[in-house]
Amino acid sequence: MTPPYGLKGRAAIVTGATRGIGLAVARALTEAGARVCVTARNAQEVERTAAALGGSGLPGDVSDPAHLHALTDLCVAEFGRLDIVVNNAATNRPYGPLMTVDPLDWRTAFTVNVEAPLRLTQHAWRAWMRDHGGAVVNICTEGADHVGPNTGTYGTTKSALLHLTRQLAGELAPKVRVNSVSPGLIRTEMARFVWQHAEQQITDTMPLGRIGDPEDIARAVAWLASDAAQWVTGADLVVDGGTRVRAAQSARGSAVQAALRSRTPGDLP
Repeated sequence: MTPPYGLKGRAAIVTGATRGIGLAVARALTEAGARVCVTARNAQEVERTAAALGGSGLPGDVSDPAHLHALTDLCVAEFGRLDIVVNNAATNRPYGPLMTVDPLDWRTAFTVNVEAPLRLTQHAWRAWMRDHGGAVVNICTEGADHVGPNTGTYGTTKSALLHLTRQLAGELAPKVRVNSVSPGLIRTEMARFVWQHAEQQITDTMPLGRIGDPEDIARAVAWLASDAAQWVTGADLVVDGGTRVRAAQSARGSAVQAALRSRTPGDLP
């Protein structure tokens, strides 16, 4: 997958980069010419991914402020710059009705899904982007602007991340562009509990006839990070296979929401 635009000479950080969307993004940026610093919690997977991409990596938890600082320092030390930040790491826990959510779990979700992207952007701004410019891409979700069964915590955090994206776009312009990509249902391990037992029912209601692949999101991220999108900031690019327009083709309800209703917290990976 080679994008029709280049990122040669630029350096990027991608969080949650050893599988799924994060890994696809890291590959796409590398193929476009960028040098990529990856992070995730599993040290062996980080080492393997960094080696495969010819980049760098630092294992750790994005909820740890010290890790995000060290990650930024590593990227600048290794590559001499930091042009692109992709905030992809996220949690979809706790899963279930909000009336049963433990406030401590709720707080953890906000730390990972909202606070960590802000902290990493702050570090990137201070270390490089304030003086040299850059691009930040946050991974949100197509479901950030509507309610869904059992996903209240995840949806609320992603709604907050969507607003954070727009707020930062306003505050960091014109030096830094800040945008988001909102995926629909993507074939990842994180979302397997939704699509694994209902794939045909789901795809039957989707205008483009398939669940998304991580590479679908990676292409969108690479474009937003590139100069091809140099007049785009504060935007949310929805990449959902036409999920939002399915009503034009089918009178049936959302198979994704039906799948979510049928799943329990124990089904999550």
